[in-house]
Amino acid sequence: MEETRLCSWTVFRSIFAIFQWWSFNVAVIIMNKWIFQKLDFKFPLTVSCIHFICSSIGAYVVINILKVKPLIAVEPEDRWRRIFPMSFVFCINIVLGNVSLRYIPVSFMQTIKSFTPATTVILQWMVWRKYFDWRIWASLVPIVGGILLTSVTELSFNVLGFCAALFGCLATSTKTILAESLLHGYKFDSINTVYYMAPFATMILAVPALLLEGAGVLEWIQTTPSLVSSFIIIIGSGVLAFCLNFSIFYVIHSTTAVTFNVAGNLKVAFAVALSWMIFKNPISAMNALGCAVTLVGCTFYGYVRHRLPNQLPGTPRTPRTPRSRMEMTPLVNDKIDDKV
Repeated sequence: MEETRLCSWTVFRSIFAIFQWWSFNVAVIIMNKWIFQKLDFKFPLTVSCIHFICSSIGAYVVINILKVKPLIAVEPEDRWRRIFPMSFVFCINIVLGNVSLRYIPVSFMQTIKSFTPATTVILQWMVWRKYFDWRIWASLVPIVGGILLTSVTELSFNVLGFCAALFGCLATSTKTILAESLLHGYKFDSINTVYYMAPFATMILAVPALLLEGAGVLEWIQTTPSLVSSFIIIIGSGVLAFCLNFSIFYVIHSTTAVTFNVAGNLKVAFAVALSWMIFKNPISAMNALGCAVTLVGCTFYGYVRHRLPNQLPGTPRTPRTPRSRMEMTPLVNDKIDDKV
């Protein structure tokens, strides 16, 4: 009886964790698109800067005031030598994501973002000379094929938005790979990561946002008909962006890697469907097929990546396969790639 109750509670906690993570993730995406399209606030640098400010304040409150999570101490020298470069890439990643939302539909942006596993593997192979099992490469084929099909058949294709989303994948991959070396020795969770990186990201982005978008923001303030409600929505998106980071911290401790991978791909499908219902962007049958193929490929990739480290040491190796099983596994951490 006791075991049954414990099992039921574990299942309930996992479902609730995934649901709240879905809710915050999709809400941030939809609200950002609403800000750019419906409010006509076409300033992605400013929106990103507001997100970083809200996340900085939120992380400070959670760690130093509410004491929900203990602060991981970092030496002052390491903050500039290790965390600042990570913050720079983190900043570029978020900005490119918001720029892509400014120009292309949510469905297209989310599909391109699913290309991140492929860019991570390719970067590690080309730059760091890592070799991977053939099954890793095979699992990337449907991802690449789905992205190509989606891009060719996208009815609202925009070159700038497409490039921003694609380079955002590269930035995400670079951030993940650099974290393995720059943050070695520090076991950061999502809250401590935001605590240290968001202030740096704010400092990096504040001046460019002011110089490039300051005049446009002032003009928007003077001409927008419903300033108070628009301001609440913009600030609300920043608050939700921090809540998304907190939800990632909770879902990591409540689900397995396989469950998270499947839930993540279903989340993309849900975001695509909801955005289509709200913004009515045209989606052709071939475009929907490309998105579906990409999501199936991501699920298959996650399954292969999960299975490889669990194989027996006696598994035959090809001449190009490294001796260490860890060398064959890409450095993609799907559980932290959604931080905003």
